[in-house]
Parts: sequence; C-alpha cells; structure tokens
Amino acid sequence: MAKGDGNQSVIGVKYWELIADNLSKAGWSWGCVATVDRDGGTLWIADAHRDDGKRFVVRADEKLTVFVELESAIRASVRKIKSAYTG
Repeated sequence: MAKGDGNQSVIGVKYWELIADNLSKAGWSWGCVATVDRDGGTLWIADAHRDDGKRFVVRADEKLTVFVELESAIRASVRKIKSAYTG
C-alpha cells in the first residue's frame, strides 16, 4: 500500500471513507482535521463521540492511519465494556 493521505481505494472508495461510514452507521459522530506540526509535517487528528458521553481522539501522520487507530480505540473500549459485564 502506498503511503500518503489515505487515498488507497477499493473500487473507487477510500479505506478511510469505509471506516468513517461504519462509524456513522454505529451511531458515532466524527470529525477529522489536518494540521502542520512544528517540523513541517502533516498531523491528522480525528475524533468520534456519541450521545452516551463516549469520546475518542487520536492523532497520526497519515489520514488512513488516524481512522484505523480511531476504529481500533473504539473497538478496544467496546470489548473492555463487554468483558466487564460478562466477567
């Protein structure tokens, strides 16, 4: 996979768009911004939140990576909650 802004795609759909769509379908509101760090590199920041108060914020140097990390953080939290209830 090529490095860059997350433009890797499957049949014209970018992978980060698939993740974002899945987050939306699961009830998450999300946002993503790019900024320049002090060394001149691009820094991507994404967040997701729901009405139940859950909120996640992640940062990465690639757009695709920031969405993968966001999805991973949410999944890990959900697994932790489920295991707490199932013992």
